[in-house]
Amino acid sequence: TQYSFKEVFGTLVVQKELFDVVAKPLVEDLIRGKNGLLFTYGVTGSGKTHTMTGSPGDGGLLPRCLDMIFNSIGPFQAKRFVFKLDDKNGVDVQCEVDALLERQKRDAMPVPKTPSGKRQIDPEFADMINVQEHCKVEEVDEDNVYSVFVSYIEIYNNYIYDLLEEAPFDPIKPKWNNCNTPVRNGDFIPPQSKILREDQNHNMYVTGCTEVEVKSTEEAFEVFWRGQKKRRIANTQLNRESSRSHSVFIIKLAQAPLDADGDNVLQEKEQITLSQLSLVDLAGSERTNRTKAEGNRLREAGNINQSLMTLRTCIEVLRENQMYGTNKMVPYRDSKLTHLFKNYFDGEGKVRMIVCVNPKAEDYEESLQVMRFAEMTQEVEVARPVDRPLCGLTPGRRFRNQAFREELSRKLEMRGGPINGETEEQSVSEMFLQNFPPLPSCELLDVNDDQTLPKLIEVLEKRHKVRQMLSGEFAKNVLTFKTMLQEFDSSVVSKENYIQGKLSEKEKTISGQKTELDRLEKKIKTLEYKIDILEKTATIYEEDKRNLQQELESKSQKLQRQASDKRRLEARLQGMVAETTMKWEKECERRVAAKQLEMQNKLWVKDEKLKQLKAIVTEPKNEKPERPSRERDREKPVQRSVSPPPVPNAPPVRLRHRRSRSAGERWVDHKPLSNLPTETVMQPHVPHAITVAAASEKALAKCDKYMLTHQELASDGEIETKLIKGDVFKTRGGGQAVQFTEIETLKQESPTGRKRRSSPSNPDPPKDAADSEWTDVETRCSVAVEMRAGSALGPGYQHHAQPK
Repeated sequence: TQYSFKEVFGTLVVQKELFDVVAKPLVEDLIRGKNGLLFTYGVTGSGKTHTMTGSPGDGGLLPRCLDMIFNSIGPFQAKRFVFKLDDKNGVDVQCEVDALLERQKRDAMPVPKTPSGKRQIDPEFADMINVQEHCKVEEVDEDNVYSVFVSYIEIYNNYIYDLLEEAPFDPIKPKWNNCNTPVRNGDFIPPQSKILREDQNHNMYVTGCTEVEVKSTEEAFEVFWRGQKKRRIANTQLNRESSRSHSVFIIKLAQAPLDADGDNVLQEKEQITLSQLSLVDLAGSERTNRTKAEGNRLREAGNINQSLMTLRTCIEVLRENQMYGTNKMVPYRDSKLTHLFKNYFDGEGKVRMIVCVNPKAEDYEESLQVMRFAEMTQEVEVARPVDRPLCGLTPGRRFRNQAFREELSRKLEMRGGPINGETEEQSVSEMFLQNFPPLPSCELLDVNDDQTLPKLIEVLEKRHKVRQMLSGEFAKNVLTFKTMLQEFDSSVVSKENYIQGKLSEKEKTISGQKTELDRLEKKIKTLEYKIDILEKTATIYEEDKRNLQQELESKSQKLQRQASDKRRLEARLQGMVAETTMKWEKECERRVAAKQLEMQNKLWVKDEKLKQLKAIVTEPKNEKPERPSRERDREKPVQRSVSPPPVPNAPPVRLRHRRSRSAGERWVDHKPLSNLPTETVMQPHVPHAITVAAASEKALAKCDKYMLTHQELASDGEIETKLIKGDVFKTRGGGQAVQFTEIETLKQESPTGRKRRSSPSNPDPPKDAADSEWTDVETRCSVAVEMRAGSALGPGYQHHAQPK
């Protein structure tokens, strides 16, 4: 979260830097006759009182303001009681004699005297007002005299109390405390609350408030420290010395011009200027769930928060009235704090606010509220008061009078005679008498002297004539001068009338321009309000546009990802389809080849059977084979490995192996250890073969063909042997691969287990029937026939016919 302010100070800022930026312009305006208001605002424990008062060795804003005021007006201060404040927030001026009588009267009273600047400074606050930087205001009006008055009040539970009030003890009427018992002599009696009133200039003031005239920084700060000890503070969970009230230290500066001679104050009340600087230390806003306040502390916290909320409401209404041109009523009277400074918010002075922020994490929420309110107050603009007109006297009269007095005293020291004015008058009379004829000697030495008196009479007559002539010339000059003065007066009057006419025209023009300016300012405010609304609307639309663009980009990226995933999936599916198609094509080709081979084998078997049948049919019957009896068959065990000879007298069959059709090639004869020996007459035999129990790459590397002997149990309970053959190929990786090409099946059957054609119900069949049955074509064809050499099916292939 960001907030904007005119000035931001860090944690290491010194008091002088803060004073130069914030409070120094207010002091300059105070001396120029303008009002000022300075707030310190923040949460509890954020350093408001420290900013205003300071610490030992480093004075705060208040002592620095006092020091700057007295450094600026020190040589031009009026004597005590020349200015006298009345009870209606006004000021009167007295002559030097009345002021002297007032001072003597006050000195004779038994009341506590005003602190004197010659007294020793209290060491408790001596370091706070020992400001090394002698700051002063430039261009102070030297033809004015000044007086400073201070007062100190606090607003506690929405009541105003005077912190400088001395409650006198009345021995006749005892005071009562909260326990309904009389207080002892010397007990503190709580002061009475004060009332706010409005003066004739519509400025708010506190009636009956003690206002002390001070003549130095030490004297003013001693008055402040005396009231500071009475301020209400308490120990809370957040601050050991938490301010429980809003304190207001008011500095009033009265100034009036000197008379034309530069000696005394001009005795005109209209020429007196009274300016005011209010230094306010607000109590901190706090939450009761954090301070754990109860009882009086809880009530105090509620009143503090209520007054601060009223201040915030007034600022918000002022801001709304100025920005939007509305005319809402500002609720100043809801709180004594806002009611007291009503004239400041209405434009009768400059307002400054110092926001104190504590960087603790626990104060984060309260600090945000404080900074949000402080940022909003910057948008409130108040009208500035118009400067007072000049008194019309000649500037610099104080120093001219002072220089005249110095020169007069210097001449008196040098001459030791009459004053300079009489000397000048005598010299002028002497110069005037020098124009008359000189008087002759007037001594009468003889009674008969008749020359001295006639000469004296003659001279006196000449002097009389000269005097008459000079009188006539003087009368003519006077008449001429009067005429000139009348002409000059008439010209001045005419010029004055002309200037007055021009001034009235200019004033009308200025009033018309002011009206036009007011209208244009209202129009500007309306347009600014509309521009603000349009900017906010544009901001909202831009935000929506950005959100929609982001959403569109996310959707397009999602669609692109889906399209790419779809393309990858399609490519993968196409690869899988192609792979599966190729696999099934190969499988179909393999199955078709196997089926063709099987059908060829079946066709060959049928051809062989037909050939054998044809040979049997065409063979002459010389002898009948002896058929063994049924009893002998029962007694004699059946040997499965030897087939019964078709002819009884035939020579014994020699055990031989059939030749392979690929005798020139090398074979790998793979016979697992789990295979059982069949002990049949016809056994598969492969010459030049490498017999192994498990297939190995070494054996496959030496051969071109591969044959696997596989045994399984057939459906009739007999062992069925399959010979699986294939070709050996070398792979690209250097290994060996086998491609199977054909499968041969070997079966063995016992002839004794065959079903006879004769009916079992006939126990004694005729001999011819037995012979005919033995020599029957089907029976003979069911006997195993060895495959002849040169067969196309490969080595060791044996066929068996199934009996019907």
